[in-house]
Amino acid sequence: MADIFVSYSRQDRPRVAPLVAALQAEGWTVWWDPEISPGEEFDALIARELDQAGALIVVWTPRSVDSRWVRGEARDAADRGVLFPVRFEAARLPIDFRAVHTTDLDDWREDPQSASFRSLCKALATRLGTPEQPAPSREPEPQVAVCVLPFANMSGDPEQEYFSDGITEDIITDLGKVSALSIVSRNLAFSFKGATGGVGEIGLQTKASHVLVGSVRKAGERVRITAQLIDAANDAQVWGERYDRDLKDIFALQDEISKAIVAALKLTLLPEEQDALEQRSTSNAEAYKLYLMARQFWLLDNERNNEIVIRICKHVVELDPNYAQAWATMALAQWNLFTHKDLPIDDVQHPARRALALGPNLADAHAAVAAAHRSAGNFIDGFEAACKAIELDRSSYVANRMAGLCCMGMRRYDEAIRYFEIATDLMDSDFTAAIFVVQSFMAKGDKARARGAASKAMTRIEKLVAVEPGHSRAIGLGVYALAVLGQRERAVEWVTRARLIDPDNSNLHYNLACAMSTLGESDTALAILEGVAQRASQGMLSWIEADSDLDPIRSDPRFDRMIGAAKERLAQRSDA
Repeated sequence: MADIFVSYSRQDRPRVAPLVAALQAEGWTVWWDPEISPGEEFDALIARELDQAGALIVVWTPRSVDSRWVRGEARDAADRGVLFPVRFEAARLPIDFRAVHTTDLDDWREDPQSASFRSLCKALATRLGTPEQPAPSREPEPQVAVCVLPFANMSGDPEQEYFSDGITEDIITDLGKVSALSIVSRNLAFSFKGATGGVGEIGLQTKASHVLVGSVRKAGERVRITAQLIDAANDAQVWGERYDRDLKDIFALQDEISKAIVAALKLTLLPEEQDALEQRSTSNAEAYKLYLMARQFWLLDNERNNEIVIRICKHVVELDPNYAQAWATMALAQWNLFTHKDLPIDDVQHPARRALALGPNLADAHAAVAAAHRSAGNFIDGFEAACKAIELDRSSYVANRMAGLCCMGMRRYDEAIRYFEIATDLMDSDFTAAIFVVQSFMAKGDKARARGAASKAMTRIEKLVAVEPGHSRAIGLGVYALAVLGQRERAVEWVTRARLIDPDNSNLHYNLACAMSTLGESDTALAILEGVAQRASQGMLSWIEADSDLDPIRSDPRFDRMIGAAKERLAQRSDA
């Protein structure tokens, strides 16, 4: 039995989670996000927890006041005298609850010492009593921090970079399974790629006690990996080894490296950690190698690469039909393709379902399911799937980006900004989530912060376009950033450049329409958008209908006509 039952709308989960964490930190037990056991009846579980909870906190928001389930749970609690309402976003309360004292939490800012939260705790204590403070955790704090620098590609072929990067990322993931180790994030570690500074300086910047450096040389079916673990305090080698193996032994080799590092640091693996290190998403070395290639193309975030990623992943799952990660990446690439091509939605849904069935604890599988929901315009279920992905892996770039997109679709811009900023921090090459931060601020009417975010995004875009002048997605989103920054002439120049580079890319043209709408160029925006709407998929159409960038032209009769024509075209295709 929990002390507190929290009733809320699933759409408000990110807002409720910090509140639950703060209540738990006070010492109360909280029931709020059920894990249903197989065969257990959901309604029966809800009823049991409601009856047994000493207090019910109902979280009123503009979403939850419309939920008959939330209102019903609140009414039951009120009848029993255990109701403690809180409110966000100045939500207009249901008429039968307006006489009940409600704590406004808009200003608590997730601060457990805020006056509003302390007031809530005082009220709860009168009902539940002062909670016992939770006992301090007995889990040992990580004593050793390791930064795994990107392994150098020594293959003599720059195109093999994907392989050395993939090996590095897998070692980071493996070492992250060891509870006695603190591992520097992938993004921070990769920011030192090609750096010439000493290990000591890297240790200081990353707060790492040890730095792992290495190299990978792949020639045909042979691979050589060298690795050295260095004490950042004195630049002394703690451990080093060179491995020459067949490619088919790559998985055993990764296990050896991780276990050798643990042994060199005189740490002990727990039995479950030993098992976790030996678990691999595939045992097929060729499938693994090709998947790393597909992943590299995916991370470049260029729409032209989506078909390449899909083609490679299809071959990968032919080699290993149970490779969940490959199915997930295929679904994410199909989602990117689906947004600007009129394709069957099952192209996204099938690989996403397959990924989830094979990898229920794989963050990317849940992110792929979120993408499938978003493609169908179902932002609520998409957001829930993205949140599950984040629960499994807080450092998942794609999950945070997908959560932000779903929040945008529901016009919950504060939450969207939070997720997009996390995604931007997680991937230093990201520019897409960075642009969505700009759009969210614009939708809120906060033009000053939008310009600041646009300046940061433009820095990333310019850096990328200097290396890859034909990166149409970066150029298209750069037009939007320039529009927000008020650089009209340069924005128009980039529009011309973009349309010449990739004239058939509907998503690119859509981004240009958004930029022109932001600049107040309504006729140009509508003319470009009409061409997009004539070819729009269901996924693209659902986004056009939700996108705040198009609000300045939404009242124009031409907008309604083109949306109506697109819906009729899609309906006729569906009936055929």
